[in-house]
Amino acid sequence: MYHEIQDFKADFFKALAHPLRISILEVLVKGDKNVNEIQTILGSEGSAVSQQLAILRSKNVVRGIKDGTSVIYTLTDPLIKDLLVVAKQIFDNHLVNAISMLENIKKQ
Repeated sequence: MYHEIQDFKADFFKALAHPLRISILEVLVKGDKNVNEIQTILGSEGSAVSQQLAILRSKNVVRGIKDGTSVIYTLTDPLIKDLLVVAKQIFDNHLVNAISMLENIKKQ
């Protein structure tokens, strides 16, 4: 069981391991969108967005719901929002530490 959880975590983080996929998730945190809406918000090519959505779908991070001729994408788990917030907080902590080190170096 332990290895299954570790494997799931590794696969999950691999699914997030692309800046465009993270950007897509940040858009979907604010609400469900179709490919064209995501593309417009991100200013990215539709094919690139579609490719990254396919990866996120294959890893069950997002799901697509058919709506007429469009597919509306949504997060599979609302906790993804919390994960993105925590990742930002970790980034901020690293930034604060780096700034503090630079200030200490300048004082020397």
